[in-house]
Amino acid sequence: MLTKRLKTDSESYDGSIKEAAEILKNGGIAAIPTETVYGLAASALDEEAVKKVFIAKGRPQDNPLIVHIANINALNEIAADIPDGAYKCAEKFWPGPLTMVLKRTDKIPALVSAGLDTVAVRMPSDKTARDIITASGLPLAAPSANTSGKPSPTSAKYVIDDLDGKIDAVVMSGDCRVGVESTVITLVTSPPRLLRPGAVTVEQLREIFPDIVVDKAVLSEPEKGEKVASPGMKYKH
Repeated sequence: MLTKRLKTDSESYDGSIKEAAEILKNGGIAAIPTETVYGLAASALDEEAVKKVFIAKGRPQDNPLIVHIANINALNEIAADIPDGAYKCAEKFWPGPLTMVLKRTDKIPALVSAGLDTVAVRMPSDKTARDIITASGLPLAAPSANTSGKPSPTSAKYVIDDLDGKIDAVVMSGDCRVGVESTVITLVTSPPRLLRPGAVTVEQLREIFPDIVVDKAVLSEPEKGEKVASPGMKYKH
């Protein structure tokens, strides 16, 4: 497979955004920048496209993916029974490096969520990422753009070094501003739980959820065969 390099300089930007969006709409996979790390994106509504992500990464299928959106209105398409706290979090931390686990709708294939009835979702602050999501008209499932077990890439160069020839395209943007994966919380439990630490801290989250607790899997390995609600809880990804 020839992996296209899609430049994002001022002359190439619009064309590259359109080409990346077309690849995704047609069931392809492309590495896109976010403020955290580069993500390997596919349509979150297309199970066959999502399978390509797992294959390219060598990712275990019991490891759920994060779905990326560019507009708060898209949340209702992929999540159900959304609590008020989710909207308070979105107002404070989105766009940005916070992922919320919510009940999923039937539009999201079970493969995206490793067979769980939940979906992990966030809105990236990176303009290029949001422009691609908007141009595609799709929510995008996008784990880190690396072979599972390797470090998550913070530049396009690292993606190419690892996945060249295995994916359809790499959007060639600058280094990721944050450089670590998003914080993940679940809002389907009471109280809410921190599933993965990241750029948004527990102290910040307690401004909205004073009773938030840290999941035991943050502090210790999950038991063998145990299903996990978030990427990063069971495997390096």
